[in-house]
Amino acid sequence: MGRNRFASAVRLAAVLALVALLAACAQKKAPAPKAGAGITPAEARAVATEAYLYGYPLVTMEMTRRVMTNVAAPENGHAPMNEFAHVRRFPPANFRDVTMPNADTLYSTAWLDLSAGPMVLSLPDTRGRYYLMPILSAWTGVIASPGSRTTGTGQQTYVLTGPDWRGSLPPDAREIKSPTNMVWILGRTSCTGTASDYESVHALQNRYTLKPLSAWGKPYDPPVGRADPAVDMKTAVRDQVDAMPAGPYFRLLAKLLRDNPPAPGDAPLLARMAALGLVPGKDFDLGELPPELALAAAGAPRDGQARMASAARSTAQVVNGWSVDLKMGVYDSDYTRRALTAHRSLAANLPQDAVYAVSTGWYRGEGKYVVRFPAGQLPPVNGFWSLTLYDGEYFFAANPLNRFSLGSRDALKTGEDGSVTIHVQHESPGPDKESNWLPAPEKEFNLVLRLYWPKSAPPSILDGSWAPPEIELAR
Repeated sequence: MGRNRFASAVRLAAVLALVALLAACAQKKAPAPKAGAGITPAEARAVATEAYLYGYPLVTMEMTRRVMTNVAAPENGHAPMNEFAHVRRFPPANFRDVTMPNADTLYSTAWLDLSAGPMVLSLPDTRGRYYLMPILSAWTGVIASPGSRTTGTGQQTYVLTGPDWRGSLPPDAREIKSPTNMVWILGRTSCTGTASDYESVHALQNRYTLKPLSAWGKPYDPPVGRADPAVDMKTAVRDQVDAMPAGPYFRLLAKLLRDNPPAPGDAPLLARMAALGLVPGKDFDLGELPPELALAAAGAPRDGQARMASAARSTAQVVNGWSVDLKMGVYDSDYTRRALTAHRSLAANLPQDAVYAVSTGWYRGEGKYVVRFPAGQLPPVNGFWSLTLYDGEYFFAANPLNRFSLGSRDALKTGEDGSVTIHVQHESPGPDKESNWLPAPEKEFNLVLRLYWPKSAPPSILDGSWAPPEIELAR
């Protein structure tokens, strides 16, 4: 190459480098797109409502976690993080931690934070006693469900790992990888409620153990927790979440998204949320939006809750006046149905583990109702079944018998024709029928029929070859 051509090439390269440098500087100085730029109030309202429904399970899980772990040591169904809390008796009428609580198994629950490392879950041999130990991600999806149906009742060891963990496992331990660092174990062990059976179940609960993988094979004492007086321990979690204004709600959601990664399929919605400034891990301030957009987005809680109420009438099959949802536990991108489930029955099981049939009508205690199972047509289950009554807010209703459900564990009277009739009303149906009486409040209530480990072969609720009988007025 000649001297002139070489000099020209050098000058051209210098010019191109200068242009690139100036462009880079200009790009660095260019202000980031302002939140809400290019969208209308109607679009802001629609996206905010989508984001509200999308985040409802995650926010509800976090608020539930705060309440259930806000203690220094395990007590009354509460425990610090990474430690089991055992319910030793059936929940009382004033229980408000979880909607639609169970009245025929004893809970063993634990909230885990896997960001600091894996946790080892050890389960004893239950000697054939029915139990299930569903493990849920922060988004309420069931990621694993050890127990009688899936893994049997023998001794088992699992290592629960977070989304970014890689490493080796102890011998004979199986890994359960969670897509989120927040994990909720919501175990249930069947119990008849008698003094001797309580004792037997307590012995099993004491052998449900958790410890960090780093402490495996070593002595371990769980650290003492800390109770935060700022946490509202009196108001039901659902009421706390539903009362949150849009600003604090979305600020909490953005924070939670940092440690509990969204699923890949959530990317389209996340892109729309970003237009409002709602980005995982980034502090959200509703006041940074233009006033007309902030006003539109502020209506998201009202609009989202209205959409959930509407969806409640269309997300499940209705058979004989019962709503039967066979798609719980796995939600994919159906954010409204997932939010509705978190609102009505947080931590729902897989249908193979349990099916909840919810009465579509609301009833009042002055009426006298019956649920009659014809001979040979009791709920077909491998585990057990129960019929539970809830008040208008899906909590237990106090009654003189302190009875909230009837089912497999109860000595129900059988009619001369082999049928079993359950009487649901406020006043006693009479001494000869009290064994089959499910006491109702004077105000509104509804019923939930649970089938644990429903049979898969006909007759089965899973394929529709069996259905709950209608709720009828007593004759």
